[in-house]
Amino acid sequence: MKRRNFIKSTATGASLLAMGNIAFATEVDTTEEITHYVLFWLKKDLSEQQIKDFAGFFELLKAIPVVKTLRYGRPAKTNVREVVDNSFSYNLVATFKNLQDINVYETHPIHLDAIKKYSFLWEKVVVHDSVIR
Repeated sequence: MKRRNFIKSTATGASLLAMGNIAFATEVDTTEEITHYVLFWLKKDLSEQQIKDFAGFFELLKAIPVVKTLRYGRPAKTNVREVVDNSFSYNLVATFKNLQDINVYETHPIHLDAIKKYSFLWEKVVVHDSVIR
């Protein structure tokens, strides 16, 4: 009887401990690095020069002090595969030290001015922000 109670209480304790770890793992630590991944689809009727000039948008964003790293590019001419989507015109990958920094970036005057200056060139933008460990 004592052995059954021991096994039962040990199993209950282990379950609670595991549940606690799951809850902890889903919380966002504001000190963790954030990766900001953005895909841009430019308008179809743009000249090749306008498409090239769009890179100026990214160069402006590099001047924002909270941007840790910022890289951008055009789709690679990789092999055609079902899972590859190269339909975008440009992508941007930026990193930020923490959640506070990306929040500053989102409303920074340089960011807002760059959007105002270049947004007429795009038809679609998709943003993915991730906590990187």
